Amino acid sequence: MGSDDMGSDDMAMADGDNPMVGGAPMLAERNIIENAVNSADHTTLVAAVKAAGLVETLQGEGPFTVFAPTNAAFDKLPDGTVETLLMDENKDQLTKVLTAHVVAGDLSGAELMERTRANGGRYNMQTVSGDAITADLAGGKLYIIDESGDAAQVTIADVDQSNGVIHVVDSVLVPR
Repeated sequence: MGSDDMGSDDMAMADGDNPMVGGAPMLAERNIIENAVNSADHTTLVAAVKAAGLVETLQGEGPFTVFAPTNAAFDKLPDGTVETLLMDENKDQLTKVLTAHVVAGDLSGAELMERTRANGGRYNMQTVSGDAITADLAGGKLYIIDESGDAAQVTIADVDQSNGVIHVVDSVLVPR
């Protein structure tokens, strides 16, 4: 799966074929958390994962497919949303939002696109939270659609991890 197929530009490569993310090498022998903490583009996501108590889970065996929103994706949410989600009393809601970005299994960008094409341009998945997300192809780019119908573009695909794969997305997927 080339970067052109996902719509991203000029990605530097890290370990073998793994792309650099947030200025850091993403090493395939590290787990999702070990890599995410090194990405300058994912500090909000890492803080949220810690606040929700999901670090141990995402360091687990998996495999997991994670659609990882960038800091800029979190910044697109209405003012105060992130701060509210990070409050202790909203831990259950934060956990639901974060696990709505995780699918069991190791789905590569090529596999997602193949399944999407085979299903008439849309491929439905169930997230760890129990919510539905849909892979959609438009203009040769892969999008992940949340239950509200909002789309997050996969900007960097196939960031391989020891316990799955990360696909960087430009929006937060919001469950109902």
